[in-house]
Amino acid sequence: MKQGRRFLLLALAVAGISLISLCLGKYNLGLGETVSFLLRTCLGLTSPDLIRRELLDNILLQIRLPRVLAALLIGGALSTVGAALQAVFTNPLASPKTTGMLAGASFGTVLGVLLSNQWIVSQALALVFGFCAVGLAVLIARMARSESILMLVLGGIASDALFMALSMTGQYLADPYTKLPAIVHWLMGNLAMVQRSTVLFAAIPMVIGTGLLCLLGRQLNALSMGEDEARALGVPVRLVRLSVLFISTLLTSLTVLLGGGSMAGWVGLIVPHVARLLIGPNNVTLLPASALLGAGYMVVMDDISRLTFSFELPIGIITSLVGIPFFICVLKDARKGWA
Repeated sequence: MKQGRRFLLLALAVAGISLISLCLGKYNLGLGETVSFLLRTCLGLTSPDLIRRELLDNILLQIRLPRVLAALLIGGALSTVGAALQAVFTNPLASPKTTGMLAGASFGTVLGVLLSNQWIVSQALALVFGFCAVGLAVLIARMARSESILMLVLGGIASDALFMALSMTGQYLADPYTKLPAIVHWLMGNLAMVQRSTVLFAAIPMVIGTGLLCLLGRQLNALSMGEDEARALGVPVRLVRLSVLFISTLLTSLTVLLGGGSMAGWVGLIVPHVARLLIGPNNVTLLPASALLGAGYMVVMDDISRLTFSFELPIGIITSLVGIPFFICVLKDARKGWA
């Protein structure tokens, strides 16, 4: 019952943060007017003031709503991925960087910018190379003739280093006047250019993938006790592990596709620890709590990035600047959360 109240409060907080975020910007809107317009739009009703309606349609539906939805999807997905990977690897430092998936997706984006002016090419290559990076990590572990978690982590470190090197090579070779600024700006994290079509494309697989990870909570609880114990309980260890890696890679690649590459590591690392302290280590409740907490956290970070200064800071910078001291504060209680 106590956890149920916490979930309800988290959900209400995320909804409230999202609604307030829609009101904030260089052109501030009233909360009542924003809610009224959204309700009228959902119900198919029109406002008698045509000019005002067109203004609100442009500000809310074309600019702010896609951005808020992208932040919710990115934060929820990355936090759930981080919590799931920490359970699979039984390692509190596991994150989307652990298996190289983030570096692979980032390299795909860099390669796409170098090869084409069509953004869809970068989006497709982000997905492809995200899976390539994880596949390489698994292959390295297999080459060592071991399926242990340690070898998978070591393979992930090697894969991450390789694709980071490839990304830096791509930046070095990029045209400094046309291609390089776009690459650097995107890799820093950026929601300013997100479009409704991209959000709609990514939303369905991201929501489904996040939900599937949440449904694996009981199996992840068994894995956290050790592989032998999980097998004794009837858990298909290899299938669960590969499923988590596949879904996590898909979600991480989609977040890079939506908002760039540098925010994933910190969000996927920090938010699950906070959720663990609030909800406890039970993955059945931890994963959905991480999704809610991460969604609200990313919306707040995006608000800070676009409202703090007269210019917009890349959101990846904000997540790092806020995340580092926050992580240090959480460290003293992190051991308790893993007890």
